[in-house]
Amino acid sequence: MLRYGRELAKSAFRLAVATRWVGSGAGFGGVPKESADVVVIGAGVVGLAVARELALKGREVLVVESASTFGTGTSSRNSEVIHAGIYYPRNSLKARLCVRGKELLYKYCAERGIPHKQTGKLIVATSVAEIPKLEALLRHGKENGVEDLRMMEGSEAMDLEPELQCVEALLSPSSGIVDSHSLMLSLVGEAENCRTTVSYNTTVTGAHIEDSCVHLHISESKELENHHGDSPLLPQLILVPKLVINSAGLSAVPLAKRFHGLNVAVIPPAHYARGCYFTLSKTKIPPFSRLIYPIPEDGGLGVHVTLDLNGLVKFGPDVEWIDSIDDISGFLNRFDYSVNFDRSDQFYTEIRKYFPNLKDGSLESGYSGIRPKLCGPQQAPSDFLIQGEEIHGVPGVINLFGIESPGLTSSLAIAEHMVSRMTEISRIPFTFQRFPLQ
Repeated sequence: MLRYGRELAKSAFRLAVATRWVGSGAGFGGVPKESADVVVIGAGVVGLAVARELALKGREVLVVESASTFGTGTSSRNSEVIHAGIYYPRNSLKARLCVRGKELLYKYCAERGIPHKQTGKLIVATSVAEIPKLEALLRHGKENGVEDLRMMEGSEAMDLEPELQCVEALLSPSSGIVDSHSLMLSLVGEAENCRTTVSYNTTVTGAHIEDSCVHLHISESKELENHHGDSPLLPQLILVPKLVINSAGLSAVPLAKRFHGLNVAVIPPAHYARGCYFTLSKTKIPPFSRLIYPIPEDGGLGVHVTLDLNGLVKFGPDVEWIDSIDDISGFLNRFDYSVNFDRSDQFYTEIRKYFPNLKDGSLESGYSGIRPKLCGPQQAPSDFLIQGEEIHGVPGVINLFGIESPGLTSSLAIAEHMVSRMTEISRIPFTFQRFPLQ
């Protein structure tokens, strides 16, 4: 499989010519077929963490990524915050994996010299009406094992951050920031050192079940660039792995629906929320030394203050619900990441609730990211959803759905959680359950 991965990384088409030609019972006669041990679909931070963990356990892993490098989607378009585990109900996967992931992530970064900083965070109530919500967050955090949280009066919080305005605040000392690119680069390096191969510019477009095994449909990404749906989408290669991890992020749900033979009734609906970031200009000294968060809003955690490791101050993200795009465009990450500067008007309004001295004209367009959500507008927040055979009915397939925030913080814990339960080389004899957020 290692030979296969290296060849595919060069050219899936050349591999198709070089390998044996075998037909399949699903109408793909003449398409070459290869076997593999483990295939991880998606080279975001979670996919890389899972690949590394599997490789450390002795599995031979191929990571298939449609882009030309790792982490081009949600993994590199976020706040880069190390979350403490405050927001999520007790026993949810988000709560448990965030708390564990924070611990693993700080240790991992410290041991490998990955840039990060434990800045601390203040979640602020800017009106008396918001105080009960702040108290609820405190309860959630303590139930989740976040022991260092502390409520403080507005005056105390404003002593810590003189530019801040609030009536009460919740201090989270263990929150922080991390250089996500350096983190992913480290995960790639460690995985590759353990015989993992990463095949970029390679897209999984679907799968079918044959002889009780999943058969992945593989194509070079460039072959899909001009595909408009007016002709059948035929794979250049069929790959038959013992284990498949669908960690495709924004395209995880539509890809799972293309796994013919998988129970589509258990695949959740996909929702997409774009969040824009604006950066603070015309200032030499950052106004805050900690992360500043408002009370969470529908679909997100509100327009908050994030500091990067170079001292840049960022505000965001907001929440803009967007429509899905066609499958192929989704596989190739053709989402609209443009930042509409007109949205800055609402940013000024939201930010000045806790930062009243924000000057007109001081916000510049930054970047945007899109969150792969399992809940839509006005719906209750959803948990991470990790589906195995006992849910969808296909042996050797694990789907990772709705891996949004705190996915970056939880990445190492998600990998640990999954791999620690894999006790056989080609079977997954454990049960993943959904923990709905109430």
